[in-house]
Amino acid sequence: MKEKKTAREKLESIKANIVEIPPRMQGKYGEGRMLIPKPLDIDALIRSVPSGRLITYNRIREVLAERAGVEVTCPMTTGIFVSLCAKAAEEDRAEGKEDITPYWRVVKEDGRLNEKFPGGAKAQAKRLEEEGHRIEKAKGKKPPRVKDYEKWLV
Repeated sequence: MKEKKTAREKLESIKANIVEIPPRMQGKYGEGRMLIPKPLDIDALIRSVPSGRLITYNRIREVLAERAGVEVTCPMTTGIFVSLCAKAAEEDRAEGKEDITPYWRVVKEDGRLNEKFPGGAKAQAKRLEEEGHRIEKAKGKKPPRVKDYEKWLV
């Protein structure tokens, strides 16, 4: 029986691919080519975000598409791979590593926190507060968000 791969092993084993934008996505993104990103490229981009700064999922996708010379980066795989980066970072932390990917600096387009990150929005909020951000309380079913997040975007 095969052992289950760690998040780090998954992160390192998936290769990038460029495909035609699927017809079902052309209404939103148009025709052309779409990058299916390599998780390590997402990890490296997140690592480049300095302490106290933030990056959105859309900005990650824009930067990767520009670097690859394509029209768009797949939104679904980007979201999945950001979560994979977060899990790998926590595996690294559990192994005693101090230089981990600062995934908590990734926020949604409206500055909201990600409840699917390790420890949920509460843990992300704590890390962001440690870097000087103020967190607005959750409203209804929506998660909390970074106050004035626009000022801190890379």
